[in-house]
Amino acid sequence: MIRPLLTASLLLTAPLAAADPTPPRIPRFSIEHLDRSVEPSSDFYRFAAGNWIRNNPIPSDKSRWSGFEELQDRNWKLIHTLLEESATNRIRSREGRQVGAFFRSALDTNRIEQLRFKPLEHDLARLQAVRDLPALFRILADFHQRDINGLFAAGVVPDARNSSVYELKFFQGGLGLPDRDYYLAEGFAPQRDQYRAHVTRMLSLLGDSPDKAAAAAKTILEIETELATASKSRVELRDPNANYNKSPVPKPSPQSHIPWRIYLDGIGAAHVREINIGQPRFFTTLDTLLATRPIDDWKTYLRWHLLRSSAPYLHAEVDNAHFAFYGTVLSGQPEPEPRWQRAAKIIDGSIGEALGKLYVERHFPAAARERMAALVSDLKAVFKDRLAQLEWMSAPTRAKALAKFDRFTQKIGHPDHFRSYPFAIRPDDYLGNIRKAALHESRRQAARIGRPVDRTEWRMTPQTVNAYFNPLQNEIVFPAGILQPPFFDLEADDAINYGAIGVVIGHEITHGYDDQGRKYDADGNLNDWWSESDAREFQSRAQKLVDQYGAYEPLPGKKVNGRLTLGENIADLGGTSIAFEALQRALARDPSRRRSIDGFTPEQRFFLSLSQLWRTHFREAELVRRLTVDPHSPGMYRAVGPHVNLDAFYDAWNIREGSPMFRPKDQRARIW
Repeated sequence: MIRPLLTASLLLTAPLAAADPTPPRIPRFSIEHLDRSVEPSSDFYRFAAGNWIRNNPIPSDKSRWSGFEELQDRNWKLIHTLLEESATNRIRSREGRQVGAFFRSALDTNRIEQLRFKPLEHDLARLQAVRDLPALFRILADFHQRDINGLFAAGVVPDARNSSVYELKFFQGGLGLPDRDYYLAEGFAPQRDQYRAHVTRMLSLLGDSPDKAAAAAKTILEIETELATASKSRVELRDPNANYNKSPVPKPSPQSHIPWRIYLDGIGAAHVREINIGQPRFFTTLDTLLATRPIDDWKTYLRWHLLRSSAPYLHAEVDNAHFAFYGTVLSGQPEPEPRWQRAAKIIDGSIGEALGKLYVERHFPAAARERMAALVSDLKAVFKDRLAQLEWMSAPTRAKALAKFDRFTQKIGHPDHFRSYPFAIRPDDYLGNIRKAALHESRRQAARIGRPVDRTEWRMTPQTVNAYFNPLQNEIVFPAGILQPPFFDLEADDAINYGAIGVVIGHEITHGYDDQGRKYDADGNLNDWWSESDAREFQSRAQKLVDQYGAYEPLPGKKVNGRLTLGENIADLGGTSIAFEALQRALARDPSRRRSIDGFTPEQRFFLSLSQLWRTHFREAELVRRLTVDPHSPGMYRAVGPHVNLDAFYDAWNIREGSPMFRPKDQRARIW
């Protein structure tokens, strides 16, 4: 119901800049990326991708650059052409008209400059008139419906213990910095100081005197620090059982200061009788803070979050200041992306399936869907055989694991039916279009609470370069956007595809059995179907990955969090292992495909493909941020972390004990 925060930052540029007529370069696997001066046994990542790393510095408008970003960038350029054609009425379908009007509104910088803070005036006046908590929560409910963040987050999700029905769930939130650690850890003191200065600067732009802005920034940082102190860590948030706390809606009482019914009425959920509080301690603390802090403090806090959530869509002075902190200070990015690209991301997040319909019609061939379906079948067959033969799992648990697998489904490319957006999009109201889209989605979600889950729905748009596993529906999903090189290449040999998209498929399958996914049963319900001995054995095997990744130190004194990244590391290991076996089966079915190419065997090309897939550069600030908040390990470790646990890797490259890449057998993780 409450949609994710849209983080693209928009700056003043010339409107309707023409799309580049040159077809974007296809970022496929290449032996030119290799650095042959490095021995594979010494540093396989540098061997596989060293030349790419040397010759592809991070663009000035990016905080990270990798094979992933190369494909995303190419995809956005394809989308740019669709946006331009829609904006100039060359695509005249309903979707084209909606996308075109939205795009024109984003690029109408003259109008945005003229409006300045006018789009916020109504909400600012409403906040100014607030005199008590009920009035504050009426505004908060409206803010949340329109993607204006503050205090906490809420969402409509399948009930984790009854996954066929939607429920309303509440989560900790309300922070302006990326994570609680930015408020609490000593190492983030400089960022806190810069955040205070940023808030002061932004409120000054809004019209506050220097003293008033500085006092407000102090109050805001105090409130957010108190919320951060009550928040769970990222590792704690990975426990789905601890984050499931369903109860009747609290009744008004002298001890309760959160006006739940007022908030529920405001978001269109007056009919709700039960809610799920993800982090009870956070809401207990919030309740206490509401009782002890004056109402003016909360008005100051929400006034800031109204400005912060709107800044990327306002005039250039505010937009630039927003980017200077969130883009440059927190991520190290020197320059913003082109305005058209940031606008494209907002449209993707607002009316994404309208844009997706245009994208699929133009850029997703049927052959890709068919080939992908065959690859998914190959990988599923391997994983099912693994489950049936797993030596460390007892027969009763194995039977339940197989029952879950038999209910496994997949979605490839795009939905069969695209979502419609029945509201007016104006070419002269950029922020208004964003808020209307958010409000429409919030109302759509609120109407679903207590109703059956729509299993046909996608949680990513077709043009997204990504994939996901949904434990509540026991499904894997691969949007059209990722089904391109370097992930998926219809022109490449089997080894390259199994080492790239094959690993991605295996990765998503394995998520169903990682340290979180394994807690959901065949129906997608949170349910412990493991015997105690099997659970202990799983944890013992997973601990080897915690230790392995926790030892990686990408920056002095800053290591990968092996527990935060455990689920993704398990999925990377499982995906690599089953994709390699699937390749072996494919080669056995058709021995004519077993041939060396460019001097490398299929097995060698498999591992090269996977390592090149995760070729990565980071700006230091962005790497620090991701080490704090990202459940994925940095790309340079995903490029080799699974390899060193697999005997096949050592055999393929003749790596022996004593080599830097060698990992002793007793330290190698073997799970699925």
